[in-house]
Amino acid sequence: MTRSQDLVDIHLLRVLAALVAERSVSRAAVRMNQTQPAISAALKRLRDAFGDPILVRERGGMVPTARALQLRESAREVLGEIDRMLAGPERFEPGASVMTFTVATPDYLAASFMAEVVGRFRAEAPQARLLIHPLTPGYDYERALAQGELDIVIGNWPLPPERMHLSLLIEDELVCLMSPNNPLAAPGAMTLQRYLAAAHVVPTPFAKSHRAVVDSHLAGLRQTRDARVFVPYYAMAPYLVAQSDLVFTTARHFAEQFTASLPVVSVPAPEGFPRMRFYQLWHERSQHQAAHRWLRGLLSTVGSHLAQSAPGATSGTPANGTIDG
Repeated sequence: MTRSQDLVDIHLLRVLAALVAERSVSRAAVRMNQTQPAISAALKRLRDAFGDPILVRERGGMVPTARALQLRESAREVLGEIDRMLAGPERFEPGASVMTFTVATPDYLAASFMAEVVGRFRAEAPQARLLIHPLTPGYDYERALAQGELDIVIGNWPLPPERMHLSLLIEDELVCLMSPNNPLAAPGAMTLQRYLAAAHVVPTPFAKSHRAVVDSHLAGLRQTRDARVFVPYYAMAPYLVAQSDLVFTTARHFAEQFTASLPVVSVPAPEGFPRMRFYQLWHERSQHQAAHRWLRGLLSTVGSHLAQSAPGATSGTPANGTIDG
């Protein structure tokens, strides 16, 4: 047996995968529910075992070495086999589970949705952990799903990837958020022509390949809106329209959390605008896993509850992807 085999155990393999994914000792510690000194000690053991620094410091943070990236792929295969060996019969008891589930969401999903998800999650699986991962520009969520870094991605892109399974969570009407002093806030004032002539605040897309629902619709009409202000975060936009003549187009359930707390109002988008559909995406590797089915069911239940609680939100079937439950 080699020295590396003597030094490496299952825990170290999990630390290796977390370190390469997070590129940070502190974030890996949070992900694994360990202390930072414990992860630092594990990193030292990994360096000794493989004769490689694993993570090296670059301008702006840490990056994995080429050797570490190779080791991560091997570690994932080994850990996957071990997890399958230990899983036993295909059963899942939420109340006894200590699993960690990772869900990636955009910031334009209303906090009220995730609040109910977390409430149900805590009630049904009090020993389990839920990691909510941001969808940021350049983040390859399809790769993350395929490699097990993510369990589920919540999105609303008009053309979801066909390689993934998906099911609809929310289908919501589009509304225009604005100051009550905006002339378009008057009853019946919002028409397509006035919408196109208005000044808009528009969030920057999370990826170049994902065109917003509104812009896709307008492109079909061979029209464009007058985007004057671009913001990196959806939650910033309501504050900007409250003190300006700008218009912000979003889903009704997202707007509601701001009409209750800011001097803003929402009016229906012009006639003919599509609904905004939010769906959950997952990879084939998780399709038949009992724990994953439970998580998908929990998210679907919250989506259905939201739809039933408001006339504007309904259920439906996305046009692309593999439809599943």
